[in-house]
Amino acid sequence: MARRIDPYSLRLFVATAQAGSIVRAAQQEHIAASALGRRLSDLEHAFGTPLLVRSPRGIALTDAGRLVLARGRRIDDDLQALVREVQTEGDGVRGTVRLYANMSSVVGFLPERLKRFMAAYPQVAVSLHEEDTQQVVRACLDDRADVGVAAQTAVPAGLDAWHFAQDPLHVVMPAGHPLAAQAAVGFGQVLGHALIGVRQGGALDRTMHERAQALGQRFAPAVSVGSFDAVCRMVEAGLGIALIPRSAAAAYAGSATFALRPLDEPWAARSLHLYALHRSPQPRAVQALLDCLRG
Repeated sequence: MARRIDPYSLRLFVATAQAGSIVRAAQQEHIAASALGRRLSDLEHAFGTPLLVRSPRGIALTDAGRLVLARGRRIDDDLQALVREVQTEGDGVRGTVRLYANMSSVVGFLPERLKRFMAAYPQVAVSLHEEDTQQVVRACLDDRADVGVAAQTAVPAGLDAWHFAQDPLHVVMPAGHPLAAQAAVGFGQVLGHALIGVRQGGALDRTMHERAQALGQRFAPAVSVGSFDAVCRMVEAGLGIALIPRSAAAAYAGSATFALRPLDEPWAARSLHLYALHRSPQPRAVQALLDCLRG
């Protein structure tokens, strides 16, 4: 029976159990949901018992599934550690680096640096996942990510951090908006207008709520969307103004229909950092990516 339980299917099962959904796990693992479903069915057949209860609302683990999840995590961790150890041997730099990054770094800074890295190290594959800052840091701590790129935050024990880029906040508004007459705009002024929010509960959304509360006001967006391009589309349609990083503003609000102004607040000088689990030495492919991104 053991020969019929392959490590990849076990990894997919762990990802599905953690995601709570076959579709979400398939997106994270870059596999078709139908193919992942077949892998899970084959795994259940190999064990001879159901591991998941499937429903339109997602999946739930059976008692056997909880046992396989606990043991499967350890097996997958051991296999990943073996891969990294093997990758440190030999002369070439090869393997796969797991990179988790927040939305603004994916939009603004990573594409060109990744292109340079992949040209220099053609035998290294980069598995890129976009997540919120908290999830990026959590993935590094859990050893699900080799390298993380996210907003500056308190560094938990066990992680190393390096400066990556400055990405200050800007106010995006339609051309001709009353605030566009100013060279820079204060946060108190922004709160006096209809607002567009991004990713409720995300790092930027939490910052807006905290800063508004410090002024004795509320951050209450008229509309909240899930991406910076959607934010700029809402601004363009005249639904409100928004606060987004300069990188996203440059990518999505560079036309004459928009006005961009710096946010005139000390805390608007937003910094992005690199994060990685402390290891000495790092696997060669991971160290090569860190060196490229830091440069």
